[in-house]
Amino acid sequence: MNGAKRWLIAGIILAVVISQFTGAFNRYYLGITIDIGINIILAVSLNLINGHTGQFSLGHAGFMAVGGYSAAKFTLVCAQMVPESLHPLLFLVALILGGLLAAVAGLLVGVPSLRLRGDYLAIVTLGFGEIIRVIVQNMESVGAASGLKGIPKDTTLGWTFALAAVTIYVVASLVNSTYGRGFIAVSDDEVAASSMGINPVRYKVTAFVIGAFFAGIAGGLYAHHKQFLSPTGFDFFKSIDIVVMVILGGMGRTVGVIMAAILLTILPEFLREFADYRMIIYSLLIITLMIARPQGLFTFGKKKGAVA
Repeated sequence: MNGAKRWLIAGIILAVVISQFTGAFNRYYLGITIDIGINIILAVSLNLINGHTGQFSLGHAGFMAVGGYSAAKFTLVCAQMVPESLHPLLFLVALILGGLLAAVAGLLVGVPSLRLRGDYLAIVTLGFGEIIRVIVQNMESVGAASGLKGIPKDTTLGWTFALAAVTIYVVASLVNSTYGRGFIAVSDDEVAASSMGINPVRYKVTAFVIGAFFAGIAGGLYAHHKQFLSPTGFDFFKSIDIVVMVILGGMGRTVGVIMAAILLTILPEFLREFADYRMIIYSLLIITLMIARPQGLFTFGKKKGAVA
């Protein structure tokens, strides 16, 4: 067993053990901690697309919405059909279903946008995210504009951080593998990568599908954590929040992206006492940090593949 697998198993065991004692935790701080875990999954999965493969996606909230609504609706429909003792298994199936449907959405977006780069790809993914939001907003079966209510509260700290550990392990192992070096080659110089026999199309689509899958998982966790889904929760600004985590943490740096996800989840909570000025102060802090550290806030030392 290599070191990465040991860290993965240790992370899952630690998350499950701590989860057994969350009954004594402050509910507010527990909620923020689960938000951190969900944002880590979103940021690390987007980092595979934007950071390691060099694409620029602005539609991650759309993938999250596909996974969130799919998992929540599946749970609501099937919860009455299975014994309560099997609800944890039902929850796991719902998360995987949400992830798979989000991956299919990633494939549908990735294939037609293969030849696009930079701003053009960003516009296509932005359009995809808005299409998903508008579709959900007009679907009565998922609550339409009023939102989907009554979702069981199945997301726990153990589920969240165990799946965050799996996300980090899969993305880091993939990028640091022989196959995964193709992502970095495509990011550095697509033409040179093609001349060396690397198929950029395949790597771009693979990154989109895997990134979308984990965004769908995060969406399912989010749905069963908040117990309510609204189309406005998956708008353009949500995608921007995730992109900022990746850029602030350092494109292609998994540890930096995780640190940025933690920071940008906690920071708005510290600013709550400033009420109406909270978002202005938050935006000014982001601008200041990006001016001071344009390469990313957590990019100390030499970049070393996925885990730098």
